[in-house]
Amino acid sequence: MLFTHFGISGPMVLSASCNMRDFSLGYTAHIDFKPALTFEQLDLRVRRDFKENINKSASNSLGKLLPKKLIPVIIERWGIDADKKCNSLTKDERKALVSLLKDFTVKITSARPINEAIITSGGVKVSEINPKTMESKLVHGLYFCGEVIDVDAYTGGFNLVIAWATGRLAGENSI
Repeated sequence: MLFTHFGISGPMVLSASCNMRDFSLGYTAHIDFKPALTFEQLDLRVRRDFKENINKSASNSLGKLLPKKLIPVIIERWGIDADKKCNSLTKDERKALVSLLKDFTVKITSARPINEAIITSGGVKVSEINPKTMESKLVHGLYFCGEVIDVDAYTGGFNLVIAWATGRLAGENSI
């Protein structure tokens, strides 16, 4: 997963996006920044980090736990003063941080514009195409391949393979 200037992206988001059709439904991504740790284990880790940095600000004590660019985002969402010292954080504030790290939410309001699409859904129905030749079953001499066909797959090169394989079939059979 990638955090960008417009929200979230990356292979996981691209793969999930094919299931998001109606953005009025109000999609929310739930991100666990420390999936290998239970809530209790993460709480112990945070307490240890705060103890090591007892006289430092909360924002300067998260460097071992989070990537540098994520720290301001977490501090803002956490809702505390970035300069607040670790030794003055309350148990409830610490637990709120752990909760945030275990369930960071991102509201998904829309997809990126079509001109930025990596793969699209929709197109000519596969039931209307001869799979051995890629010729249209409705219009003789018309061949389809790649993105114009209503097929899509998870990110990771599968869509490229579909494009190449259908392109070769269409090309060989249209001669």
